[in-house]
Amino acid sequence: MKSHTYYHWVNTRKKREFIRITDLVEEQLAESGISEGLCLVSAMHITAGVYINDAENGLIADIEEWLEKLAPQGPDYRHHKTGETNGDAHLKNLLIGHEVIVPITAGKLDLGPWQQIYYAEFDGQRRKRLIIKIIGD
Repeated sequence: MKSHTYYHWVNTRKKREFIRITDLVEEQLAESGISEGLCLVSAMHITAGVYINDAENGLIADIEEWLEKLAPQGPDYRHHKTGETNGDAHLKNLLIGHEVIVPITAGKLDLGPWQQIYYAEFDGQRRKRLIIKIIGD
């Protein structure tokens, strides 16, 4: 069994962004030389996430609106008593999740017809990283 690890740094322009990273993951898969296995993509920060869904702007806006309803930005989080102001970003991470695992078949990500991989940033404008870990043969 082989493994391939790649760290990717992200520094968003906005506090909240949704970045399609499917091509980046596919590039790393090609570099790995692995044709059968699994690919883990994980945000390495507690105020960001990774998810799989459709690459449609209306849906992305709906996701952002949904997250804001469930974990609104504001001053009322106990976490803010520590001096932080990003309590909502921590909760948004819990809603989206911090990682995805994608099967690899015949050297390709085995995604459904509309599925794309996204990095979701909830407390951006600073340097963060994600890990792509590919294992298999």
